[in-house]
Formats: sequence, structure tokens, C-alpha cells
Amino acid sequence: MQASTAPLLKPNLHFPFKNLATKTKGHPFHSLRCRFSGCPCGRRHFIGGGAALLPTLRAKGKAVDPVSVAEDSVERFRPPRPDWYEELCALALKNWMKSYEAEIAGLKDKLFTQLKGENMNVLELGIGTGPNLRYYAGLSGVNVFAVDPNKKMEKYATVAATEAGLPPSNFKFIHAVAEALPVREDSMDAVIGTLVLCSVKDVDLALKEVKRVLKPGGQYIFIEHVAAQGETFLRLVQNVVDPVQQVVADGCHLTRETGNDINKAGFSAVKADMAHLSSVSLISPHVCGIACK
Repeated sequence: MQASTAPLLKPNLHFPFKNLATKTKGHPFHSLRCRFSGCPCGRRHFIGGGAALLPTLRAKGKAVDPVSVAEDSVERFRPPRPDWYEELCALALKNWMKSYEAEIAGLKDKLFTQLKGENMNVLELGIGTGPNLRYYAGLSGVNVFAVDPNKKMEKYATVAATEAGLPPSNFKFIHAVAEALPVREDSMDAVIGTLVLCSVKDVDLALKEVKRVLKPGGQYIFIEHVAAQGETFLRLVQNVVDPVQQVVADGCHLTRETGNDINKAGFSAVKADMAHLSSVSLISPHVCGIACK
């Protein structure tokens, strides 16, 4: 099974990872059709004719909640923070990321429009204050499971969900970390992660969790800032500032090569591009794309 070699995003985006553009391997579920028209796994977009494959299971008219009853302890991977620090982080995301969200909106539009289908189960890692929720507005009956280790994010994300037109019954905030998702195996049609893997304690474990909770044929959409290349001045600055960044930005690392981590995580296919943003000079290099389970 071969994936398209056409770039996912605009051709003016840079490609520093030679082995990252498109990667495929044999897939045991190639008979399933993908829900993403731009999916790199080569399976066609699922359109009708198979209601049994719709993402949300239903019993007596009610959606079956895929979230496990018991939530794993957040403290195993993220030491407790004082309330004032958690609130400060939430306010900073709410008020200081507007220029970033404005610049990256076109890229997010390109990726999120790959989401197709009705009654989808979508899990978002690191929901934060909910800047991505507006991109789900066109999805009929979408169920959003919003994961974040910072409980102070819930009130902001809930407001964003309401503004995006999501009914309260279709939005669930989950206090958890990416490395220990309290979600059942093979229960999600899509997992979304934007600016998340920079701050998790264990990137490899987080990616294993993404694969575990995705349904066969499910998709992982990612946008992550990464280390600058080689011996550039920006990389030197990142190396110097990184220890301080981890303290003041809730564990955020500046020098992770997250694109390579995703490429090696065992997905059946990965299609990714590099983008460079001007509104956030220290974290300008970004890797973005879609991975298939």
C-alpha cells in the first residue's frame, strides 16, 4: 500500500526531515476506509454504506462513553503545581497566544478539514483554553474528549466549546496526562495534539497511548514546535534558554525533535511538513501533519 507523495500543506513550507515527508508500511486493516480525504495511509475516505463503522457506538439511543471509570494519577507524570501557577498558565494561554493562533489558523484549517464523518469521537491532548474547538464546528454530532493535566483550563475550554456550538453533552473535560489516558483501547476516531509533546514527561509513552486509543484506521493530527536545525543561531539560543523555559512554561522543552519521534512511533503512515512561524521566534520551527494507525 503506497501513500501519496504530494505534500499535505502548502509547497512553500520547508522540509528539513528528509525521511519524514511520507512514511508507510504494511497495515493489517487495509480493508477499512479512512475518514480523512488527505490521509497518507492510502485508504479512501469512508462515505456511507457502512453504518456499523460510525465512530460513536450507540445503545438504546445513547452514546457509549469511551472514557474509563478510573482515571490514572496525573501526579505520576506531572508534579502538582500551586493553584496560582495553574491559573497563571491558563491566563497566559488565553491572552498571549492570539497572534500565534491568527498566524497558524490557515495551517489548522488545512489539517482539521481532513476530519470527515458523523458522530465522531475526537480526543484532544492538552486542550488548554480550547483554541481548536472552533475547528470542530462543522462536524455533525462530534464528541470531544478534552484532556489536560491543568484543571484550571476546564472553565476556559468549556466556554470555548459553547462558543463553538458544541452541546454540553458532546464535550467532556478529562483531568489526565497524555502518558496515561483514561480512555478505552480502539475508542477514538481521531486524536488531536497541538503544542503538547513539548511538555510531556515521556514522548514515546504519550505516542503509544495515542496509538492505543485510536480505532483501526484512526488518525493522529499534530502540530508541534521543534528544535531548530543544526548549528543555527536559533538552536544555540534554544539550548541556552531551554532549562528556564521548562520552569516558566509548565515543562515546555525547546530542543525536542518531535517529528522524528512521531516518525519512529510505529504508525502505519506518517505525512508531515515543516512550517516556520514569525509570531513566535523562539519556537518558530513547527512539524505538522497526520499519522495513521
